[in-house]
Parts: sequence; C-alpha cells; structure tokens
Amino acid sequence: MKVRRSVRPLRWVAVREVRADVPLLVCLAVLVALLTAVAAAGPGLLDRLAGRALASRLEQEQQVEPGILFSARFEPTDSADADAWASDLAEDLLPVTEVIANAAPDALNGGLVHDSTRVELPFLRTVVGAGEAGLGLVYASDAPGRGAYVEGRPPARSGKRVEIAVSTRTRDALKLRLGQKLPLSPGALENVQATAVVVGFFTTDGADTKSGDAKAASAEGGDRLWHEVPLLAGPSRFPPRSAAGLDWEARALVAPGTVTALQAQAGAVLTVTWGMRLDLDEGTAARFAGDQGQGELQRLLVRYPDDARSVFCGDIADFGGMFCEIGPHPASTLQHSTHLPDALTDFGRQWRQGRVVISFALASLLVVGLLAAAVTALLAVRRSLDAHRLQRARGASATGLALARAVHTAPAVLLGLVAGIAAARSLPGPSPAYGQALLVAGLVWLLLPALTWHALRDRSARTGGGPVPFAAGRRLTAEAVVLLLAAAGVVALRTRGTAAEAGPDPLLAAVPALLGLATVAVLVRCYPLPVRILARMSARRRGVVALIALSRAAKEAPARALALLVLVVTLAGAVFGGFVAGTLAEGRREAAGWQVGADASYLGAQRSPAVAERLAQVRGVRETVSVRQLRVDPTSATSGSRYGIASLVGIDGARLRAAAPHSPAARALDAAGLTGPRSGTGIRVLATGARAGDRLTITLHGRKMDLRVAAPLPDDVLQDPALGPVRGTTPSRERLLLADNRDLTAIGASDYEGSSLLLYGPHLDVQTLRSLVPRAGHDTAVGELRIRSEEEADAAADGMISVLRAAHTTCTALAVLLALLALVLELLLSAEARGRTTAYLRTLGLGGRATTGLHLLQLLPMVVAAVAGGTALGLTLPALLGPALDLREFTGGPAAPTPHPDLLLTAALGAGLGMLVVVAVGVETWIGRRRGLGAVLRLGRNGD
Repeated sequence: MKVRRSVRPLRWVAVREVRADVPLLVCLAVLVALLTAVAAAGPGLLDRLAGRALASRLEQEQQVEPGILFSARFEPTDSADADAWASDLAEDLLPVTEVIANAAPDALNGGLVHDSTRVELPFLRTVVGAGEAGLGLVYASDAPGRGAYVEGRPPARSGKRVEIAVSTRTRDALKLRLGQKLPLSPGALENVQATAVVVGFFTTDGADTKSGDAKAASAEGGDRLWHEVPLLAGPSRFPPRSAAGLDWEARALVAPGTVTALQAQAGAVLTVTWGMRLDLDEGTAARFAGDQGQGELQRLLVRYPDDARSVFCGDIADFGGMFCEIGPHPASTLQHSTHLPDALTDFGRQWRQGRVVISFALASLLVVGLLAAAVTALLAVRRSLDAHRLQRARGASATGLALARAVHTAPAVLLGLVAGIAAARSLPGPSPAYGQALLVAGLVWLLLPALTWHALRDRSARTGGGPVPFAAGRRLTAEAVVLLLAAAGVVALRTRGTAAEAGPDPLLAAVPALLGLATVAVLVRCYPLPVRILARMSARRRGVVALIALSRAAKEAPARALALLVLVVTLAGAVFGGFVAGTLAEGRREAAGWQVGADASYLGAQRSPAVAERLAQVRGVRETVSVRQLRVDPTSATSGSRYGIASLVGIDGARLRAAAPHSPAARALDAAGLTGPRSGTGIRVLATGARAGDRLTITLHGRKMDLRVAAPLPDDVLQDPALGPVRGTTPSRERLLLADNRDLTAIGASDYEGSSLLLYGPHLDVQTLRSLVPRAGHDTAVGELRIRSEEEADAAADGMISVLRAAHTTCTALAVLLALLALVLELLLSAEARGRTTAYLRTLGLGGRATTGLHLLQLLPMVVAAVAGGTALGLTLPALLGPALDLREFTGGPAAPTPHPDLLLTAALGAGLGMLVVVAVGVETWIGRRRGLGAVLRLGRNGD
C-alpha cells in the first residue's frame, strides 16, 4: 500500500512535466513546419515566380501585335476575271497556316499558337455622305462574329459582289446606312472599278448589341484587331485642303473572295500576314525563365522561322521571285519579323535583379524564423534551469541532459519536418529541396540541446551566475568579428554579384543576418548612452519610476540583443521591400515620362510630315514642340582640338516654355537668351564641358558651320523628359549641345538622325491619335506614336513588379508574425525579473499606474532603438548591395530611379510594434496585480 501511494504522486509529476512542455513542443513543431516549408519550397517558388513574370511579360509584349509575324507576297491567279470569285482565299491560306503552326517546336508545349491571318488592300476612293473617303479593305481571320453586329451581318464568303462591314463609329462619321452602295475608284490600288454594298455595322466596345453574348464575342474576336488596325474601329479625318484630296480615311471588313476578285481586276501583288502568338502557361514559362532556359528559348525562336520556311517552300532563298504557291496563287517565300528575342533579353536582365529582391526576402524570413526558434529554446532552458541544476548537483552530466533534451524534442521536430515537406510538395512545380529542409530542421532541433549544454557546462556551474572573467574582452572580440564579417559579406556581394543559378544564393542569404548582427552590435553599444543620460536627468526630479526603468533598460541592453536582432531584421526587410516597391513604381512612371517626353510624342516626324500635321490637329492637342537631334563631332575653332562626339539637339524653346514652363531645357534656353532675336552669325548653343564664349566648328556635307557657346549646359537639362524621345533612340554620348530650332535652319530635315513632335494637352483624343498611327510595331514607315497614359498603364500592369510585390509582401507578413512571436517569448523570458523588481517596489508602496509606467519605460528604449536601426538598415540596403541590385534595369530612363521609401509602411510597422509593447505591458501589469507578493519574492533565490 505504501508503494502504491508513492508511485501515484510520481506519475502525476511526470504527467505535469509533460503537460508543461506541450506549449514548447507545439511552438517548436510550428516553427519547424514553417521554416522547412520555406526552405524546401524556396527554389521552386523562385522558378514559379519567374514563370509567372515571364508569362505576364510575354502577354504584355504581345498586346501590340503577335510575337512572330510571317508574311508572303502573292500574285493573282492566271484565270480570267470572271472566275476570280470562284477562288476561296481562306481555303487557300489554310494549308499554309497549318504548315506554320505545325512547325512550332514541341518544347514549347503548344504555347506557340496561330493568332490571325490578314490581307490588307491599299485604299480605294469612294464618295460617302460626309465627303470623299479613302477606304481600305481588310480580310481578317480573327474578325468578330455575328454577335458583334448591331445591324446587318458580316460579309458573305459566297457571292459575286463586293460586300463590306464597318464599325458603328465609321457609320456615324461617314453617314452610311445599311444596304448603301458605294462606288469604288482607283486610289492606292489602281485599275479598280467596282461597287461596294454596306451589309453590316459592328461595334468595337461590346455595347448596344442585340445578343447578350455579343460583348464576349467582340472581346474574343476583335479587341486585338481594333488595336492593330485602329482605322477599323473608327475613321480619321484629313485636314482641310490636304494633298491627298480626301476628307476621311477608313477601313472596312470584306470576305476573302472580295480580296481575290479585286486583286485580279487590279493585277496587283498583295501581302498576307500570319500572326503567331507565344502564350506559355506558368509551368512551361518557368522552364524558360532561368538563364539556361532563356538561352534555349532564344534558340527555339531563332530556329522556328527557318523550319516553317523550309516546310512551306523548301530551302529557297528570297530574291524577290514567286517560286512558291498559295493555292493557285504564285507566291514568294516566307518572311518573318519578331521582337520576342529582345523582350527575353530585357526580361533576363530584370529578373536577375528581381531574384535578388525575392531571395533577400526569403533569407530575411528564414533568419527571423531561426531567431524565433532561438528565443523559444532560451525560454525552455530558463524554465528548466533550476531542475537541471539540481540534476547536475546529483551527478548528471551536461552532455547527458542536453542529449535527453534532444530526444525529448525530436518527435515535435520530426512532425514539423514532415508537415513542412508535405506543404512544399503540395505546391505545383519542381520537387522540393529536401536537403535545405533537413538542414533548417536540424538547426532548429540542435538549438535547444546546445543552449542547454551551454547553460549547464562546468564553467557555468563554477561561476554560478556571477561575472565571467574577461567578459568585456570577449564581447569586444565578438562585436569586431561580426562587423568584419558583415563588411566582408557586403564587399563580396558587390564584387561578385548574385549567383547565376536558380535558387537562394548562400551569400545573399547570409548578408541579412550579418548586417542585422552588425546593426545590433552598434545599437547595443550606442543606445544605452542616451538612456543613462535620461536616467541621470530623471534622478533630479521627484519619483523613482523613470530612474529605475531607464537605469535597468541601460543595464540590460546586452541581454536584449536577441530581441533587438529579431526586430531589426524584420523591420529592415519590410522597409527594404517597401523602398524597392515604391522606387520601382515611381521609377516606372518617371521612365514613361522620359520615353514619351510630353502627353504624347510622334517619333519620325521628319519622315512623315503629313502625319505629323494631322496629329497636331487632333482634338485635345493644345501645343506642339519639335525636337530634332544630329550626331556631330565638333572641334575647337581656336585650337583645333576635338570636343568629342556629341548630340546636337534643336528644340522650339519658346513653344516648349509655353507648353511646359518647368522644363529645364526651356528655362536654360530662355535664361541664355537663345529664344530671343538672333544676333550675329553661327549657331548659338548650350554645351556640356564648355565655357561661355567658346567657339566650335562642325562639318556637314563638306560645309563648315560655326557654333557659339552661349553658356554651359545645366546638369538638370540632361534629365529633361522633353529630350527623352530623341535621346533614348540613340546610343548615349559623352557631350550634349542644345540649340533653338530657329538657329538650325541651315541644316536640312533629312540630315537629322532623329526627330520627335511633342504633343501637349490634358485631354488628348487617344482613339483618334491611334487611328492615325497604330500601335502595332511591324510597320515603322509611318513612325512611332507614344502616348503617356498608355506607357504608364503598361508600367502599372507589369507582371514582374506585381510578382516582386506579392513575394515580398508575403515574406514580410510571415516575418512580422514570427517577430511578434519572438517578441512575446522574449517578454515572457524577462517577465520574472521584471516581476521581482515590481514586487520590491510594491512593498515600498508603488501603485498600479506607476507599475505600468515602469514596465513601459523599461521596454521603450529597446523599441525605439529597433525602429531606428531597422529603418536605417532597410533604407541603406540598396546602396550597400550596390551593383548586386540595379533598379535601373526595371525602369530605364536617363539615370537611376529616385529613391521613394514607403513612409506609410514604415510608420505602420513602428506604430504596430509600439502597440504590441503597450498591450504586452498591460497584460503583464494585470497578471502582476492578481499575483501575490509571496509568489514572486522568495528568500534564497539568486539575485534577491
């Protein structure tokens, strides 16, 4: 009976010990699961994010036109004109379309798909209710179906008359009606006499349709067509008394039979264009997102056109002859154009920088997680320290107790490892990195045994918690080593850059921890000094709360190093992410302004003056400014020495001053008097690296011209957006000469290497502008029109920026949660010491409100130091990383983007940390009030 009574209490003691360790085991299992999931899924996550960014970039690059364009010229058939209607061009083109589509590489996993087949006829003259019009006829395989028609029907494929369908905007502008007959006479397409019948009106916006599915049909079949051939969506008006002798220009849809019939009548050679679109799913895109994958995709895209050309007509070189066939039509071999290789090259440069940002976020998350695990282990060691010391006194070894601790926590770590790997395996993509998961789980598992052994080793037992010999010297040595390692890591990263292979970079993963340790080492040395000064100042005032709280905060600063490290790394990572995101967003907007130069700009104005004139008369354009650029190699008129290769830029200074008063170029020209009346001979310029009064000479077509330097060129002119359209299209040059266009009358328009017409107006008619100059880039004969609102919309919709934001936001959120856990555990770790201090003061008559103030003031210096150190580190990280993180790769523009930290995020994090401390202090005060003094004050304890 006595034995049974003694066994039962021992059994309850064991159960109580196990139940006391349950929170520790659960916390350990959760941390291991989270950290192993991040470590195992990290490389795959980078691949998936890269695939998502690449797929988004390809989609964005192909908004203007399909990624690969094939074209072939074809002649009329040899049959008589009466039999021309019997030919079905759509059926003749179908086998060629299948040949082009089937030649797509299998490695693309069906991602290269046929987008459209189109034939455009040169415009014909006709007379409509609104005057004379130039009407171009278009056959498009991707034309919208019947559901997009608000009246009438599409042109019939069978029949022997010319049927056309136009948009509702064209109908309203040209005053057309259903069934109206339009006489077609020769225009750009000669020898044609026919009558066209209007058989239908379609909508380009999906509104006002009879069918509920019309909007979907229009979106699927016509949206790309309207963007690539904007005159189909609406007509364009010629200026009065134009050289063309027309009032309107429009496009109409026709059936394929109409194309062959009019071609046979005119005897013309037409061009058919096939569009192939590269639409990769995220999984396939992930295979081609890395450096090796991008090289493979480049090779596939280069080899694919040759394969398609070979299958279509054999290995026949294109010498302009019609050696191939499209149905009964003699045809040329296939030609192709693509901008996808250049887009892939730009994506590769940008993704290398994006990988730095994401890898840094993942590394910061792992560091914060490991620190949270360390705080958890320290709390477990502190709670079991008295029992373990008793066991040590009874003969147990520190190694044995540490091994027992490892065995005790092994099931929880194993459970967390399995859960983390299972979570990583559930994600799509490549298999998890099991080695990294095992490494992280092993580190977390060994933390508790290592800290247990350190607390119970013989040296610790001999000191008994007293001062350790040579502690100050060891601390100085450790701090010096940390600072040297952090500096070495930054220098190595700036020198070497990031690793080329996919996955986390070990050096990049170590830099956040090293920089955090260095920052904490500096903070622990620095922030106690002002706290001690405040404590001395508070000693002169009544009350002891501030004196005791600040004195203990300064004294316990080294003991707060771990909590400070957690907060600094978390805040630095969050501030760094907000800094990068804000800088990229603002930088993309600034780059859009540099590329456009104004509200809109027309590049190539000197090649198409008629188009430039029509653009200037579009509704909403208030002011136009002409900018021209010429490459020159000036020499000094006095010494004959070379000035250096330079860009001579001419600009309408007075008009620019009126349109953009804040333009640095306009202000500089006006200040130097170059916009006023011309005096003397020679060309007056503002020059970089020259002094007022210097004279330069340039030679143009054997004729010498004198340049007079009126003043040095201000530095801010180099970043003036008004110069961006012409300067961005040529290589960067060491010198810049700026002049007013009135001084450049001796230079012919054809001598300029680039020109731009800047269009200013707050409410430009974008649709009319696009009807004059389509955004599709395969036809550069009419120049390029850039519209600021479109460029900014493209910048905002960039998938890579969205991927970076999403990845960094997710990592920051998880890091903040782990930091909160670590901070709570740290408060629990030091709660006993604060409770004893509070109990002493309560015996001396300290009230409840004063107790709360004591706790708050004791923690406040650490919080302020963490916010200051983390914010400073996050803001300086881009400068510390240097060449390893070049944000200009994302934005473009004349210089690196202006830093734009996310002040709202920084303030929110600091306020959140402060609120957490306030809540923790309130809870601790409430618990202290409910706890009796006897539960805290015990005679014989260390430190009492």
